[in-house]
Amino acid sequence: MANGLDRSPLVCEGPSTTDDAVRVALVTPWQGSAGVFGLSCRMASELAVSEINDGGGLLHRRVALHHVDGGADPASVADEVQRLVRAGHVDAVVGWHISAVRRRIAPRIAGHVPYVYTALYEGGERTPGVIVTGETPKNQLGPALGWMREALRVRRWAIVGNDYVWPRASAAAAHRWARRHHAEITTDLFVPLGTRDFSSVLRDLARSGADGVLMLLVGEDAVHFNRAFAAAGMDLFQTRLTTLMDENMLLASGTRATHSLYVAAGFFEDLTTAAALDFTGRWARRYGVNSPTPSSLGESCYEGLNLYTAMVRRAGTVAREDLLAVSEGLHYDGPRGEVYVERGHTVQDVYIAEARGVEFDVVARLSSGFVES
Repeated sequence: MANGLDRSPLVCEGPSTTDDAVRVALVTPWQGSAGVFGLSCRMASELAVSEINDGGGLLHRRVALHHVDGGADPASVADEVQRLVRAGHVDAVVGWHISAVRRRIAPRIAGHVPYVYTALYEGGERTPGVIVTGETPKNQLGPALGWMREALRVRRWAIVGNDYVWPRASAAAAHRWARRHHAEITTDLFVPLGTRDFSSVLRDLARSGADGVLMLLVGEDAVHFNRAFAAAGMDLFQTRLTTLMDENMLLASGTRATHSLYVAAGFFEDLTTAAALDFTGRWARRYGVNSPTPSSLGESCYEGLNLYTAMVRRAGTVAREDLLAVSEGLHYDGPRGEVYVERGHTVQDVYIAEARGVEFDVVARLSSGFVES
């Protein structure tokens, strides 16, 4: 493992439908730290495709997914996606994967096919051809820090994150927020992807003087941190906030490890809006009430495929240039409610939830109408 990333061979699965299908490369993690929510990403994507096809498909053609493991080494993922695009095997690329992967993929394929990136991320993506449906620090992290200050009086923060672009850039955004709002960040701690031993991090946090910990950890790394944090009793005097924690990660952390944990996101399974309840109902009808949860991160892939569908139906073609021409100002409805595109990013509501055991209790709507600038 180099730079904390799993170097296992890349695995791909091709579509089983006919050659006249609209073909989408779905890039989601099957391994590594983010692999914990890969199944939810794939299930949400399959649900979206089944609904699209049941509704007549796109341009009277069925949609077919070509699965790519986005949890492999970023260079290998980019090589495979570029190969698919150059060979004409896919018409678009959609998916949740970490920013290290997106940064490798975008410059190699976004000039040829539309690339819908569904993950929350650090902001600043301006590659022509990339459309981002996930949350950014402007509409997620900043409002969450403000809510924590006003509702819970958390004013002194320590940051714990994985050592790559999303956590470091998000930490920089937190520092900018703190300077503007007279808050303090006492400590920045970064660990490699794949970290399991957080003993030294916990010692530093105990000495930090912070009353809040901003977690910028991915998947299984966050799970191991939560368990160690609670086992050390630190949840009794430090409150945690994260912008990346789905229902699968919460369940894996366990009831004893989730006290004083808050999460900001654009979707939660327990969100009680009409759009969210309709989505979870359709999920249960397709997969059964005992199926894996439709997590917030998996749901993002459903959003991405719905956005791609809205662009194709509006443009009447799958040609990249025509899709980009109709994307600005595009509105569509989905589990997150009404969403629209502005400057290559979606504008959407963001909520904050408190962990109650292994479930989320949505306690506030943080923001609406923010867009990446």
